Amino acid sequence: MGIYSRSIDRWELKLATRDTNRVIRKFEWGLDWLGEPPSNGQSAERLRELTRNAVSGSDRFFDYRTPTDFKLDGSHLTFTSPVHTPYPENNTVHAEFFPRSDGPRRAVLVLPQWNADARGHLGLCRLLNRFGITALRMSLAYHDRRMPPELERADYHVSSNVGRTIHASRQSVIDSRACLDWLQQQGYETLGMLGTSLGSCVAFIAVAHDTRIRTAAFNHVSMYFSDVVWTGISTKHVRAGFDGEVTEEQLREYWSVVSPATYLDRLDGRDLDSLLIWARHDSSFLPQYSKQVLAEFHRRKLRHKVFELPCGHYTTGKFPFNVIDGLAMCRFLDKRLK
Repeated sequence: MGIYSRSIDRWELKLATRDTNRVIRKFEWGLDWLGEPPSNGQSAERLRELTRNAVSGSDRFFDYRTPTDFKLDGSHLTFTSPVHTPYPENNTVHAEFFPRSDGPRRAVLVLPQWNADARGHLGLCRLLNRFGITALRMSLAYHDRRMPPELERADYHVSSNVGRTIHASRQSVIDSRACLDWLQQQGYETLGMLGTSLGSCVAFIAVAHDTRIRTAAFNHVSMYFSDVVWTGISTKHVRAGFDGEVTEEQLREYWSVVSPATYLDRLDGRDLDSLLIWARHDSSFLPQYSKQVLAEFHRRKLRHKVFELPCGHYTTGKFPFNVIDGLAMCRFLDKRLK
C-alpha cells in the first residue's frame, strides 16, 4: 500500500470514528413492522416467508396512494407519508425545493446519505441549479426533522431490528415516489434521481419500480443492503447487534427485499441511463461489492457510465473529492436529461 492509500485510509478512519453517540441496540425480528406479531418461536421462518412474498409481489409492496396534502411553504415542502409509523415526527415528509424557472422542465430528486442532517446535499442542489436543473431534496425516514426525540442518530432506518429496517426502507422508497408525484403536478416532464450511500439504495429501488425516472446517479453502490451493514466501518455497532442471532447469509436473505440486486431484472429493456459511482478506498461500501454492481450492469448490457473516486466513503464529502463527485453527477444528469 502506497503513501497516498495509507493517508486516505487514516483520514477515512478518523472521519468514520469521530461520532461518539453510536448505540449497539438489541436484536429484534421486528415482525410487527411487517404486519404481524411473532409466532411461537418461529420468527425466522415467518420472516423468511414474509420477505419472499414481498419480493415476489414487490409492485404491491412498494405501492401507495398519492398524498393529498402537499404544502409548499417558501422552499419547504411537506406532506403526510403514505406509510404510517408510531412516530408522529416521522409521518411527515420534509423536502427542500430548488426550482429553475428557465429552460426545459426537468427535475432531479436528491436523496442524501444515512444520518445526513437537514443541511446535507443542499450545496449539491444549488450546483444542480447552476446546470439549469430543478432539484428537490428529500429527508429519508427518521432523519433530521423526521427523527423521534429519543434518537440522536437515524438508528430506526438501519438497525438490528430486521423488520423495522425493512419498513423504513420501504417508507423512504414510497416517500420518494410521492415526491415525484408532486414534481409532476408542478409540470416537470423529465425526471431523474440522485442518491448517495443509503440514499443510493433507496433511489435504486424507486427507479426499479417507477418508470417515470429517465436517468439516475447512484453515488456509492453495492448489490446487497446487508453486505454493507455486515462489513462496513460505519455500521460496526449495527453489526454487533446481530452477534449470535443471525448469520451474514441469513441477513442477506431477510434484507433482499430492500437490496438493489433483487430488482436488477426490472431494469432490463428500460429506457434508463445510470451513473454508477464507487470509491477506490471505500471502507463502508467495500470496493469488492461495488465492483459486483459494475460487473452485473456490464453483463446485462444496461446503459450506464462508471465514475471512480480516488478516495473513501466519508472522504467523498471533503474537498476536493466533494467537488469532483458533485460535478461528475451534475454533468451526467445535465446531459442525460436534455
